[in-house]
Parts: sequence; C-alpha cells; structure tokens
Amino acid sequence: MPERSVATLPKAHLHLHFTGSLRIDSLRDLADKHHVRLPEALLADWPPTLSARDERGWFRFQRLYDAARACVKDESDLRRLVREAAEDDVAEGSRWLEIQVDPTSYAAGLGGITPALEIVLDEAKAASADLPIGVGVIVAASRLKHPMDARALARLAAKHAGDQPGDVVGFGLSNDERRGVTTDFAPAFRIAHKAGLARMPHSGELLGPDAITETVASLEPTRLGHGVRSVESHSVLNRVVDSGIALEVCPGSNVALGVYTAPADVPLRTLVDAGATIALGADDPLLFGNRLADQYRSAREDHDFTDQELAALARSSIDASLAPEDVRKAAYADIDAWLASASGDQVQRDVDDADTGA
Repeated sequence: MPERSVATLPKAHLHLHFTGSLRIDSLRDLADKHHVRLPEALLADWPPTLSARDERGWFRFQRLYDAARACVKDESDLRRLVREAAEDDVAEGSRWLEIQVDPTSYAAGLGGITPALEIVLDEAKAASADLPIGVGVIVAASRLKHPMDARALARLAAKHAGDQPGDVVGFGLSNDERRGVTTDFAPAFRIAHKAGLARMPHSGELLGPDAITETVASLEPTRLGHGVRSVESHSVLNRVVDSGIALEVCPGSNVALGVYTAPADVPLRTLVDAGATIALGADDPLLFGNRLADQYRSAREDHDFTDQELAALARSSIDASLAPEDVRKAAYADIDAWLASASGDQVQRDVDDADTGA
C-alpha cells in the first residue's frame, strides 16, 4: 500500500511565529516595497545556516529575524502575512492554526500595540471565514524586554480573549530562553490565567530540564514551547506528562539551531513513549526552510513512525489545541478517514471542495 500523504493528514499547528511564518518570496516582495536591504542569507543563500549554541550563533539568528521583521510595516503587510500563513497551513492539512505575535514589534507604524493586534485578529477572523481553517492568536511577550512590558501585553491579550477564530486564545513568552529571569514574568502570566487564556511559554530547547522545572513552577503553563529537553531528566519528564502539559515540538528548529545534530537525534520517539501530549510545529519556516508537513515527514522518515502513529500525533495536536469543539470533532473524524483511506487522497479532495465551496 502506498504511504498516505502527510500533507493531507488533518492536524493542528500550534507553534508558528508571526514574522517567521513568511514565505521567502513574500519577504523579498515586502523588502522591495519598503526599500529594505536584506542580508545575503535571506537572498541567494537561503535557507541560512544557523546555530544557537552560543551568543554569536543566537545573535545571527536574531539579526536575520529582525531584518525580516523590518519589512513588515503597514496594515496590508500584516494582513498578507496572516492570510498566507493560513493558506500555507491549509495546503498542509492543518484545520486549526494558532499564530504567535508580539504586537510591539509592529506598533510603531500602526499607532500602537492595540491597533497592531486588532489588525491581526481581524484578518485571522476573515481568513477563517474564507478558508477551511480556524486561526486563533497567541500574544507573546519577549524575554528580552522588561517584565512590565509583558504585563501590558497580558492585559491587552485579556481584553481580546475568546475561544473562536480571530480571538486571542493564549499568552506566550518567546525569544532566547537564556535571557531574562523566568520568575519575573509570573505576574503577566497570572493576568493571562485570570482572563482564561492558555499559557504557552518557550522552555526546554536551548536550556535543559532545570529551566523547565522553573517555568512549570512559576508560570503554570498549559503547554511548553519546545520542552524537548525534558527527556534529560526522568523526574522532569514525568512531571510534565503527569501534569498534562502539552509540548510544542519543532524538530526543524531543534536541528537548525544546533540543539541536536540530525533529525534522528530529536527525542520524538522518547517523548511519545513517555505519554507526552505532542503538537508538531514549524516554529520559523522563513529561517529554517521547512514547514509543518516537513515535521511529519521527519517523524516518518527519521523516526520510523507508521501511519497509525502519525495519525496519533495529529490527534495529539488537536488535543493540545484551543480549537472550538466543532473544529475538533470534524478534525478527529477526518483523521480517522485519512487512516481508513488507501492514500489520504479523499481527505484532500474534501478540503479542496470546502475551499472552493463545492
């Protein structure tokens, strides 16, 4: 029997950064539009060679991300980015996308963080109405900024909290987890928690299990962005699993940033065998050169996951999502249909029919 296409496997995408979701061609278009000179690594040398094992490696990664972010300036840019992220996810079988944004990064040209976020939410709602996918938004603070900034973002997120496409569904904490003091961000996460928002801070990619322990204790996360290095401590991994904290595992990021040498070294099988709830994510396709379906291909090709196990991963991503109940039920049913089909082609035809209104 031919292998079913991972691109037609219904799934949820829970770890995708805003600027990092850009198509490389779209980035180059925006650079031309705003007369921004891009680094060579985002031109002829794309995708760039990256590492985050030391400060110099992270600085290069951050410099490239900042160069891309400098090309996203006006309302039409933000709307294009949201729309294309949703379109790309639809093409890869995603039924629900949670895109992560720090509105302070785009506030200067749009009159502040509130209008910047409202544009993103409005386009997320519009894209969800037009496409066979729901788009929720995660507001993320940066570890590189003052914790008071995180509190302001948490209050803004709380004002737009909801459980439908176009709502803020969660609050995150991103950037280099080796920077800042995790406990200093606890007040912001308490604001988010009080508003009913899920909490999904980054932890356990660049730092090991001690950092995960601190994050779990101080921020009370719903999910962990990454969390792969929990495998380095049985007690920490057991605590994560027993607490029901889902892990947003991004194999492409892990390898690109030098956390693991090769895709086969990513401890995906260990995490699954331990009973962890896992949602595979692409993180920053713009810089890593691989998207959501590539993470599932890696599970199949590098970790020998069967189609049944891939379907279980997809179900796990839906389990970990903040998708509304109707989206979840439909996705579960379509995962079963994908697994029951000879090649998954019928599932893709159903998606195409929904997209065209047939």
